Amino acid sequence: MTADNIALRPVDEVGLAVMERFLSDPGAASEFQWYGWSDVRRWRRQWSEDRLLGADRSCLMVVRGGERVGFVAWRKVTSTPTCHYWNMGITLLPEARGQGVGTEAQRQLVRYLFAHTLVMRVEADTEAENIAEQRALEKAGFTREGVLRSVAYRDGQWRDGVRYSILRGELP
Repeated sequence: MTADNIALRPVDEVGLAVMERFLSDPGAASEFQWYGWSDVRRWRRQWSEDRLLGADRSCLMVVRGGERVGFVAWRKVTSTPTCHYWNMGITLLPEARGQGVGTEAQRQLVRYLFAHTLVMRVEADTEAENIAEQRALEKAGFTREGVLRSVAYRDGQWRDGVRYSILRGELP
């Protein structure tokens, strides 16, 4: 999948090193995604099991012109005994932010998930103060659904979140 020089690719060894930066470097993670020090090798262990392409949880690298600049991830959310949907997210290195990379990567991920799974809905959450991510989701075709009060704890405070979704057939 590629457009505007942005592509989604399976995670390789080089990609793992990029992903590990987000767990070990607060500057790489962004103010909205740094939750303190954690197990840097967790993705490497999962990668050795399923290459981060599991049935319930997966990741793909965001590549710009051959350079790994972040990753997208999605996980299964079971809503009833007979159906599920995906919750997705993105993390980009500082040098890739604010240039439309996130919008395009998220648009590509939604297309991929609708093309290869039967889900009707893909959702994404972000902090209420993360205006840049809210704009990226809206540009990618997502609809704002509402505010989740005190849903995330980061940097010593409870933070409100905002939920977005896109349904099959709503892609721009």
